[in-house]
Amino acid sequence: MQIRVGYELIYECSQATPMILLLNVHFTRASHLVLPDYLVTDPPCPIRAYRDSFGNWCSLIVAPAGLIRITSNALVQDSGMPDVVAPWATQRPVEFLPEEALQFLLASRYCETDRLTTIAWELFANAPTGWGRVKAICDFVHNHLTFGYAHARPTRTAAEAFQERVGVCRDFAHLAIAFCRCMNIPARYCTGYLGDIAVSPVDAPMDFSGWFEAYLDDGWYTFDARHNTPRVGRVLIGQGRDAADVAISTTFGPNILRSFKVWTDEVVAGSVDGPAMSPWAHGRP
Repeated sequence: MQIRVGYELIYECSQATPMILLLNVHFTRASHLVLPDYLVTDPPCPIRAYRDSFGNWCSLIVAPAGLIRITSNALVQDSGMPDVVAPWATQRPVEFLPEEALQFLLASRYCETDRLTTIAWELFANAPTGWGRVKAICDFVHNHLTFGYAHARPTRTAAEAFQERVGVCRDFAHLAIAFCRCMNIPARYCTGYLGDIAVSPVDAPMDFSGWFEAYLDDGWYTFDARHNTPRVGRVLIGQGRDAADVAISTTFGPNILRSFKVWTDEVVAGSVDGPAMSPWAHGRP
C-alpha cells in the first residue's frame, strides 16, 4: 500500500528567527519513499541539513520577519502490516544490553524515573518479564490515563501524567517509557505519522503522533499505550529519549504558529498525482 504524508506549518516571526525542524521521514524509511519528502519554504530560504546525535534528519533555517510557510508532501510505500506482536521476546539483563541501548534506561526531561521507580515495582514486579511486562505497562497506562486534546500541556511529565490521569499521545508514551526504564527495559520515544488506516476514522484535526519502542531480545519493538493495539501505517520521523529530543520545530526567537496542518492517508488507486486526502486528514496523535 502507499500512504500520502505531509504537513503545512505557517509561522509569523517578528524578526529573522533561526529554527531547527525535525520533519523528514526517518532514514530507516528513506528507501520506502516513492515521492521524496522535500522540505519547502515560502519565501525560499537556505536549508542546512544535518543528523542529530540520535540519527534523526534535521533542517536548520533562518525564517525571515513576517510569514513563512513550511510544507512537504511525500508518498511512502508501506507493507500494510500491523505492528509486530512478539510475546516470546525476552528481557535482557542490564549487563548484557548493547551500549547504544543503555542511555534509554536513564531518566530524561519528561521521564523522571526517580519519581516513579517505587510505583513501577509495586505495579509490575509480578508481571512476566520481557514482552509480557511491557504489555502490562501499556495496559495500565492505557486504562489509567484519559485521552483528550483539551488535556494537552507541553510541560507535563510522566510523573505528572500519572498523578493527573489525563493526557495526549505523548503523555501516554512518556509514562509507559518511564515505567519500562524503571523495570530495567530500555525504551525510547518515537514521533511520526499515524493515520486512521484500517480503523474507523475520527472527525478531528490531525497532529503528529507519539509512541515508543522497547528493547527486547536483540532489537526494538513498537508499542503504543495510547491506542494499545497494533496499528497499520506508522511512518517514523524521529527517535529520542523523550519528546524534548524530537520536537517538530524548535525556534530561537518570538513567533506565532498561525496554521498547522498534517495529513496521512492511504492513497486510492489512480490518485498518485494529487493529494488523496483533505488538508485536515485522518491521522491521530
